[in-house]
Amino acid sequence: MFDGVINVYKEKGYTSHDVVAKMRGILKQKKIGHTGTLDPDAEGVLPVCLGKATKLCDMLTDKTKTYQATLLLGLETDTQDTSGITRAEYEVLVSEEQAEAAIMSFVGDYAQIPPMYSARKVNGKKLYELARAGQEIEREATQVTVYSIRIDEIHLPRVKMTVCCSKGTYIRTLCYDIGRKLNCGGCMEYLLRTRVERFCLTDSLTLSQIEQKREEGELAAYILPVDQMFTDYPAVSVLAEYDGLVHNGNRIKAEQLNPANKADLTPCIRVYDSAGMFIGIYEQEQEPSDYKPRKVFLGGQ
Repeated sequence: MFDGVINVYKEKGYTSHDVVAKMRGILKQKKIGHTGTLDPDAEGVLPVCLGKATKLCDMLTDKTKTYQATLLLGLETDTQDTSGITRAEYEVLVSEEQAEAAIMSFVGDYAQIPPMYSARKVNGKKLYELARAGQEIEREATQVTVYSIRIDEIHLPRVKMTVCCSKGTYIRTLCYDIGRKLNCGGCMEYLLRTRVERFCLTDSLTLSQIEQKREEGELAAYILPVDQMFTDYPAVSVLAEYDGLVHNGNRIKAEQLNPANKADLTPCIRVYDSAGMFIGIYEQEQEPSDYKPRKVFLGGQ
């Protein structure tokens, strides 16, 4: 069984759940999860967690993401992208300078109302389920952050741009909101996710490439070990007599660590046993010398 994170290139037409299902078939293992939904029409980076790394899924959804997108002005649809049903069409009378100013005004913190065609839940129901049943309900805005927007090309009514944003940001909705600000409507025509945290487009593998690497016995080289997801935290090991404590997911004290590591202690540490087996991430308690487990992977090297 494989343990770690693999950088999958999600191709157009697949849902993120489709990717997981196909990966289960390719790798012949059930414990697989994705780290953040990409719409079926979108392409690009989808980190997929394997084995013990599935405990990472919720941590990776929090990471910064980068997209290349095409905004199409003059059109509004029910899905906020060109795959949806047209709701309104407008003449685009704005200048390139006006379009650019409106787009750049969204850099920073931004209260975004999630689209009806999304996996967000309201009162236990996914919004897209309600939308498919012909219902539209009021949604609360979510605070998201657009860290940067780079305008790559403008040929109105289209604008190609690169967006770096926080978790939970819908690029479809950003396109819709830009169109509303310009009073000419807008939707998303194209979306490519180019980066999630350290996972880049250039290093991603399609499902067929993953299958080929597995058949050739080379796939392990493309799977990032669990502990390497936490290189921001110092690596420390316990003394041999305390291996039993960490193997059972217990709290530890600074004096139970290898003396050579004590200068490296920070509020979060990457803990190994005395033989170098990765245990998990520990965090400082109120007493600075005490550490409790935050995520235990035990053996997910």
